[in-house]
Amino acid sequence: MNFKDKLNEYINLLDCTAKDLSENSGLSAATISRYRSGERTPENHSENLAALAEGIVRIAEHKGIAEITTESVADDFSALLKDRTVDSGTLRTNFNTLISVLSISISELARFLNYDSSYISRIRNGQRQPARPLDFAAEIARFVVRRYQADSDKLVIANLVGRKPEELAEPKNYLARLTEWLTSSTEASPDSLTAFLEKLDEFDLNEYIRAIHFDELKVPSVPFQFPTSKSYFGLKEMMESEISFLKATVLSKSMEPVIMYSDMPMGEMAKDPEFPKKWMFGMAMMLKKGLHLNQIHNIDRSFEDMMLGLESWIPMYMTGQISPYYLKGVQNNVFSHFLKVSGTVALTGEAITGFHNEGRHYLTKNKEEVAYYKKRADRLLSRAHPLMEIYRQDSEQAYQAFLQTDAKTEGKRRTVLSSLPLYTATDELITRILNQNQISGEEQAQILKFAKTKREMITDMICTNILIEEIPVLTEDEFQHFPMVLSLSGLFYEKDIFYTWQDYQEHLQQTHIFAEQYSNYKAKENATSAFRNIQITIHVGKWVMVSKSKAPAIHFLIRHPKMRNAFENMIIPVIEE
Repeated sequence: MNFKDKLNEYINLLDCTAKDLSENSGLSAATISRYRSGERTPENHSENLAALAEGIVRIAEHKGIAEITTESVADDFSALLKDRTVDSGTLRTNFNTLISVLSISISELARFLNYDSSYISRIRNGQRQPARPLDFAAEIARFVVRRYQADSDKLVIANLVGRKPEELAEPKNYLARLTEWLTSSTEASPDSLTAFLEKLDEFDLNEYIRAIHFDELKVPSVPFQFPTSKSYFGLKEMMESEISFLKATVLSKSMEPVIMYSDMPMGEMAKDPEFPKKWMFGMAMMLKKGLHLNQIHNIDRSFEDMMLGLESWIPMYMTGQISPYYLKGVQNNVFSHFLKVSGTVALTGEAITGFHNEGRHYLTKNKEEVAYYKKRADRLLSRAHPLMEIYRQDSEQAYQAFLQTDAKTEGKRRTVLSSLPLYTATDELITRILNQNQISGEEQAQILKFAKTKREMITDMICTNILIEEIPVLTEDEFQHFPMVLSLSGLFYEKDIFYTWQDYQEHLQQTHIFAEQYSNYKAKENATSAFRNIQITIHVGKWVMVSKSKAPAIHFLIRHPKMRNAFENMIIPVIEE
């Protein structure tokens, strides 16, 4: 018996659900799901293991099962868990994330460790492994503890390792928490990540446009009158300044791109019931006008906050008119800044961090001042890095070129699919499905050509690289409720082309035959997929792509290490009724 079997045995004995155990243990439902499936196991003598045992005992007490005690559960689990060893892949992933987030100088780190810089580089790309991983991790942590002592540094690291900043106040605790994180499998904010994906899965741009009456919006032509320049003080006036900037931008004749950046907290403004509505309306009007927005996001904050912020941008990302960026490295946590510039108006702001309500915004349409702030915004944008690249149908050639180029790059890939991979089906099966759905000859030729190109690209890639695909396995009852459709997001084809139950079964069998033909291709059956409209592709250590199949068909390519690391370590949670 292994750990997951013992856990499932307790759940069956107690006649409880994973949700019950989550509520009684304080562990997330996603974590319980990982433990039940065997994807993860808690470390022996860890806080998670103690919490899990406590949750089981609480349920047992509620059901009057006296023989289940904290000691007996802990003993049962501990006997099945070995003391922790360090996985080299985990250490490498977390090490690279730490270097990227803190912008650590490799030469400075090498001098501290008394290693050659090239040796550090080989560890980072997996060509070498430290002889004593725990000692290596402890030395890295010791370097960070000495070098990154500012409160702003500790805030970033606390967010990264999932701790509160006060837990890093003492050097001993700082060292222990960072070493533990470096050598542990990262379960970075699965709940917030899953919430983001669920919203993306369900989002329909056409429904959203109808809901906000976007097609009925009229861009007014009457100039917006305000003084050449004006200062705004305090939260209420600062909210007013943002709305004034949006009005002035929409009503000007300029079609220049807009650059926007803010590291000021938005929580207090969001509490005003009217401000978010006015702000969203103003943003919608800028998009309706046809302006392109360059948004520099502030990601120097917790993963949960970052994902929650991105959720609110999903509708606007879908338009293809927004390019998201971020600034690499640790940002200043003493002063808060605000800068938005369009063709004829600029809005700048400042505050002492923690005293946002005492800040000042300054709005100007003075040509010389706008030119100054525009140059400043351009310089800021030049230092920013793409947070994600967004491919819509109008950038299909760039998307296909990226895939072709990446297919020639070494590395392990993993995908989580909401439908079966098109390229594992024979042309005969694809043609039969297309005929059953009455697809025109021209479109059939286009789809078959796409399947052939994809098949050739994948078969070339898996000659030397591993590809693991999680494929959805449905019962006949599930299939009848939610029929599966062909996976055509890569073609930006949004019509639903449905399988019959027999066709789905045949394609599933052909996928397993494909796996038998190519030793580097692994088809992992997944009966718990929570998504029906998105798929996730991961090139481990390099990028993650989230692809949405319709409304609209769109692909988000993510390279940011914190987000990528979370996707690499995620597992789709079991959804229980």
